[in-house]
Amino acid sequence: MKRLLSILAFAFTLGLFAQTTYTVNGKSYSLQTEVDGPITLLWNTIDGEYRYFLKKGNTISELKNTEVDGDYQEEYRGTLAQSTADQNMDTSKVKLTLPGLRKFFNEYNTKADPNFDAGDTPVTLKTRLGVFAGMSNYVYFANPDNTLLPQFGVDFEIIDDVKLRRHGIVFQFRQLVATSDFDLNSSQFSLNYRFKFVQSNTVDIFINTKIAGYSHLSQNIPDPDGDGDTNDAIRGSGGEFQAPFALGLGADIPIGNGFITLGLYDVVAMNLEDNGDFSIDFVVGYKFKL
Repeated sequence: MKRLLSILAFAFTLGLFAQTTYTVNGKSYSLQTEVDGPITLLWNTIDGEYRYFLKKGNTISELKNTEVDGDYQEEYRGTLAQSTADQNMDTSKVKLTLPGLRKFFNEYNTKADPNFDAGDTPVTLKTRLGVFAGMSNYVYFANPDNTLLPQFGVDFEIIDDVKLRRHGIVFQFRQLVATSDFDLNSSQFSLNYRFKFVQSNTVDIFINTKIAGYSHLSQNIPDPDGDGDTNDAIRGSGGEFQAPFALGLGADIPIGNGFITLGLYDVVAMNLEDNGDFSIDFVVGYKFKL
């Protein structure tokens, strides 16, 4: 019995040391530290209720979700947004639970402090869906007059905002449309890798690498080399898988619930031969956070 009492006393003593007393709005609370960083997550069960607090600098704010006439007010989202505005954090999906808050606090602290160690923070994948339109002279096929073709497409991007926030994987569909000057249609599906070498609250600038894809072309080009001889005319359709390793540049500019996206793609391709013209492949679009 004495041994049991000693163990219980030791455990109680450890619990006391694991908690610190804080004063919030004139009241004292004994709180545990869940996440310690630029913003600190404090919590405890008080009168049988879970209570959560945010500490930034010397200021401590309670994260509240009061109920009025059966509706929860979710004040905690506003508190989180105000305290993390410098990193443009999205609070719309944060749940007032210990795991949900821990994840959000770790995400912010990782962005705010490059030396912050979130411990065993798991990879959290997020997705974005973008639509775009632009023009391309498609230099990786015969284009005698260097004609610009209209194009449009869709991007589906997968990112991790915590551990791998400079990296992204993009699945892209792109359609080039024939004009009266150049009868070429092209449907392209590709896998792309993006590295954000500039990342800030106002703009992300990235290198886009088209790793692999499938292209299906339909063309009617009477004089592909422009020499007046139509014996080498190109007509018909067909498709092939490619690994072009084509490089380009792009930028995402935050606005609303997404980003304005700009791109200058396929500037150079390591595994494709161009027709001698400089690649002009630009797009403008909008990308939504999913």
